[in-house]
Amino acid sequence: MTNAIKILESINMKIGRFFSWATLVLVLLIVIDVVLRYVFKVSYIWLSEVQVYVFALIFLMGIGYTLLHDQHVRVDVFYEKWSQRKRAWVNLFGTVCFLIPWCVVAILSAWKYASFSLNFKEGSGQPGGLPCLYILKFLIVLAFVLLLIQGIVLLIRSILTLISKQV
Repeated sequence: MTNAIKILESINMKIGRFFSWATLVLVLLIVIDVVLRYVFKVSYIWLSEVQVYVFALIFLMGIGYTLLHDQHVRVDVFYEKWSQRKRAWVNLFGTVCFLIPWCVVAILSAWKYASFSLNFKEGSGQPGGLPCLYILKFLIVLAFVLLLIQGIVLLIRSILTLISKQV
């Protein structure tokens, strides 16, 4: 069981680390955009859209990685002081009742959204904007798949904690 957990976690670990470098790319793109705009008085819509795409990549591809490292948004007022067993119950309940069902809903909805976009070869609505907007929309599907994978790992870890005699 722990090998399966490690394999699943390695997916989000590798993807999260890889896309963390996109933050540096985003900073460079913003610097280039600012220099072009304020020094050379030139602006490109495609450059602004690339910044949005890269930001979306960072956010979307980091969702599972964030959950893996337990850095997601949570009200820690009580959780922080609870025993591991009580935390496991909360994680189990939250994962089964909220995380997994909403990941499935999001995956199905985003798939329809992205497929519709692909069928029409949707691109930017701006003149001079980027083509292939559907790629970004399919990344929403991938992001929720990654989050679902990490949710399954959290579920398994919670169950293992609850059945463990040590905790």
